[in-house]
Amino acid sequence: MKGTLEGKVAVVAGATRGLGRAIAVALGEAGATVYCSGRSVRGKPSDMGRSETIEETAELATARGGRGIAVRTDHEDVQQVKALFEQVADEQDGRLDILVNDIWGSDPLNDWEKRFWEHDLDNGLRTQRRSVFTHMITSHVAAPLMVARKQGLVVEVTDGWDYRYRGNLYYSLAKVSAIHLAQAMAADLKPYGVEALAVTPGFLRSEAMLDHFGVTEQNWREAAKIDPNFIMSETPYLMARGIVHIAADPDRASKSGGVFASWDLSEEYGYPDADGGRPHWGRYAKERGFYD
Repeated sequence: MKGTLEGKVAVVAGATRGLGRAIAVALGEAGATVYCSGRSVRGKPSDMGRSETIEETAELATARGGRGIAVRTDHEDVQQVKALFEQVADEQDGRLDILVNDIWGSDPLNDWEKRFWEHDLDNGLRTQRRSVFTHMITSHVAAPLMVARKQGLVVEVTDGWDYRYRGNLYYSLAKVSAIHLAQAMAADLKPYGVEALAVTPGFLRSEAMLDHFGVTEQNWREAAKIDPNFIMSETPYLMARGIVHIAADPDRASKSGGVFASWDLSEEYGYPDADGGRPHWGRYAKERGFYD
């Protein structure tokens, strides 16, 4: 996919690590200019307490052949989001081709052992502010740039492909909301030639998940001794490469309003994961009755 997005301008909101980082890098590899936004910068990490930074993500996107630009942005702050897109507009002559909403930052807020009425309410509401309101704010500010040019793509990153309960009310509400945001935005944007859709990974082999199991990308299969399902995990690049293919697809308008899984996109567009594998979490989960 090298060069397929040459000249395109993208913003990956929530590009510090995990899927956001991989998406920014994959877009860069395809030739795009990628604005990498998030809260963690060198010398000033977010309250997630992770070491990854948006500067590292931008550098990786540039190293792969694109142009990565790091812009520290707290997407809960409307003024900071406005400043981000004003910078994009000023530097790119008003052009914005791709917006990816991958803002999360809510892992420490969700207690999976408690029912919703036992759960800390402030943390539950904060999950919505961090993971739903931020997406709404970002799309609200960014959409006019796409509407003005009558082209563009908005991607909502979620977890899961339907509306079923995900085991924690506040987490579930946030992830289901991303799907409906994509569906609703697609309807509003359709008359202006702009598409919106949602995407979901499977069992994600992110930096945090590797750390959780005490493994690296080189020996990740060892973690299957702790959780056998990890054998069907995928790197963030399985999803990231799918987004690149969608962005470059001349028929992508047919996908607007839908939700698409990494494993299905891998089969549709014929590409492997970063390690050469072709994990298919959907088939694996169905065979084991995880979602019955």
